[in-house]
Amino acid sequence: MKAISTDNDIKIPEGVSLSFKARSVTVKGPRGTLKKDFKHINIEILRIDPTTIRVRVWHGGRKHIACIRTVCSHIENMVKGVTKGFEYKMRFVYAHFPINVNIGDDNKLVEIRNFLGEKVVRRVPMLEGVTVTQSKDQKDELVLIGNDIQNVSQSGEEKNWAQAAHE
Repeated sequence: MKAISTDNDIKIPEGVSLSFKARSVTVKGPRGTLKKDFKHINIEILRIDPTTIRVRVWHGGRKHIACIRTVCSHIENMVKGVTKGFEYKMRFVYAHFPINVNIGDDNKLVEIRNFLGEKVVRRVPMLEGVTVTQSKDQKDELVLIGNDIQNVSQSGEEKNWAQAAHE
């Protein structure tokens, strides 16, 4: 059954400016600017007052209505990214061959050496806006830091994929 109108509101904190045009959302904050395009989803984005944004779907079915929460979560993650940022911690675990990790290219590249005793050097470039450092507190731990949660998590997954044993 279709609902005539379904909506969800998003609160914008102080120090963050959010602008949108034609379902393209730009969030500016103290840590930088993030931009995301939602043109593939048929939604309406409205500004109710200076601190509230409303995301609305007209005549939506069950799955189309579910997109409202997805878009709201993306926008909330963008707001959180430009205010606090995101940090992923990853640890190297090994039993016999000690894995050596070098960080190069101005904290944008991870080189993995001696994985399972291999002589091949695995290089993993970080995505845009993501920097990687070695943890000072914990041995064999990498810290990925960035504003965009999707880029930070994808960079971590690419590092994890490069470290997987392939045929």
